[in-house]
Amino acid sequence: MSGGAETIVALSSGVLPSGVAIVRVSGPKAGFALKQLCGSVPEPRRATLRAVRAAGGELIDQALVLFFPAPQSFTGEDVAELQVHGSRAVVSALLAELLSLDDVGMAEPGDFARRAFENGKLDLADVDALRDLVDAETESQRKLALARQAGNLRHKVEAWRKALVSLLVQIEAELDFSDEDDVGTLDASGISAALHQLRNEWEVHLRDYARGQLIRDGFRVVLIGAPNSGKSSLLNALANSDIAIVTDEAGTTRDLKDVAVNIAGQLFIIVDSAGLRHAESKAEQEGVRRALEAIESADLCLLLRAPDVDTEYDVDIPKHAPILRVASKSDLGVVTGCDLVLSALTGEGIAHLLEILKERADSRLEGGEILASQLRDRTALERALAVTRDLELHIDELELCAEGIRRAIFELDRLIGRVDVEDMLDELFSGFCIGK
Repeated sequence: MSGGAETIVALSSGVLPSGVAIVRVSGPKAGFALKQLCGSVPEPRRATLRAVRAAGGELIDQALVLFFPAPQSFTGEDVAELQVHGSRAVVSALLAELLSLDDVGMAEPGDFARRAFENGKLDLADVDALRDLVDAETESQRKLALARQAGNLRHKVEAWRKALVSLLVQIEAELDFSDEDDVGTLDASGISAALHQLRNEWEVHLRDYARGQLIRDGFRVVLIGAPNSGKSSLLNALANSDIAIVTDEAGTTRDLKDVAVNIAGQLFIIVDSAGLRHAESKAEQEGVRRALEAIESADLCLLLRAPDVDTEYDVDIPKHAPILRVASKSDLGVVTGCDLVLSALTGEGIAHLLEILKERADSRLEGGEILASQLRDRTALERALAVTRDLELHIDELELCAEGIRRAIFELDRLIGRVDVEDMLDELFSGFCIGK
């Protein structure tokens, strides 16, 4: 946090210089800061053009100024925003003037979002969505973040929690008031059926987690083949830049090289790897080992074969590896028996390859709405699933059953931050930029 300052301030827009820079202030001194710099506090939520002046009266800049009184603001506190010209000098002078005020300090990464969480404006699912939206680089990532920001996961968790609380009430009533005439006999089979239905839903969303990871982390495509089969040239063609070194010397690539490529709104990670051959050089042996390791985690492997390479790869590829055979360097000739023909030099077949990659990714992403896309989501659902599975062995032991349902509720509450999660907050919010 910001050294204990009640009010925090930071540049909340992009890298300077820029056309416009937004400086955000949050805390009890936000309104006071506007009075000091602009003479008065503007009407709430109405952009107003004001002269921003230093304490001695010197003009800093003309700014559009907004004020959002608590609790109707992003953080739940009084918030002020000053939109000034995106000059380093202007922003520096403005920040210096703000930081000269008592109890006003510089925000650290995630401070604004953390205050919004602490003031009940965001839950942990919202925080994750906000971070994902800020970090989104592809259309699919943007849509995934917006679905989470819409509260779809939170609404599901609330429904699951309500169902578990209802079961817990029945069990507690049986434990505490079983001798009362107005309390019916507990229906153990009904409780078991309700838990089974919840587990079915959780299992569906756990299966969807892999699709969410594919969107967030990218579809991994590993380029493999014998030395000089054209892997690095293909990597450069797909990335549209000279990222990889290309020479006629075999064994040039000795380590993995990852490049992120946006194909039709989906993130792909293209991985260049060492040529697959038995080598005497220890460095090249290590490169081959890493290439085989990359194959194990690949969503697709492009196995390149070139007409000017006499020898085939002589290293065993895992049989379960998803392989697409590619005849590379078609400008020199065509290798038969492949699924696709292309040339990184002329561009032949590249468009077709992009279509194939998009189709492969789309087939993996088919399904319903993705709610569980964070590791914390998966962990919470797996724990709730394990707890309720164990309950089936003790469905007639009311005390154990009640305790198990409480544990399942606890795991769901941790997912959206309803219980003490201080141990994860520092790591979570530190992933934000300073102005968030």
